[in-house]
Amino acid sequence: MLVLLAGIFVVHIATVIMLFVSTIANVWMVGSSSFGKASSGLWQLCNNTCEQLVVSSSDEASLKAVQAFMILSIIFSVIALVMFIVQLFTLEKGKRFYITGAIMLVCWMCILIGVSIYTARFTVKLPGSTSSHHGYCFILAWICFCFSFIIGILYLVLRKK
Repeated sequence: MLVLLAGIFVVHIATVIMLFVSTIANVWMVGSSSFGKASSGLWQLCNNTCEQLVVSSSDEASLKAVQAFMILSIIFSVIALVMFIVQLFTLEKGKRFYITGAIMLVCWMCILIGVSIYTARFTVKLPGSTSSHHGYCFILAWICFCFSFIIGILYLVLRKK
């Protein structure tokens, strides 16, 4: 049981770190331009230098929603981690980690909404590039989506023994 708890804890910490990296780094889309490699994230567009990401007025609300949901997912993931530690020491024997699991599933839903909006609105083509593809931050966000779902379900099923 201790090994299972430690494993879930390690995966949860890895998920939090990957969420931070995927939200902060500017490599959601990568492409080749006349200046070399270009990358775009949630915050900046980078060629040789980085500048604030400029989007059309019709896409601005979508970008703000993606930014907000990714930040919310980080917040809920950290809250779930803290709740897991608190419940680990205060929960009675035989009880389940319902609160932690519910918070982690809310984190899962925030990641789903944020990355889905980004996929629908911003993955067509990187501005000013000839060929573009998804960067590692986009892939990390989807990996965090899977991990947060698995961790949330495990917390709901897991009993303290």
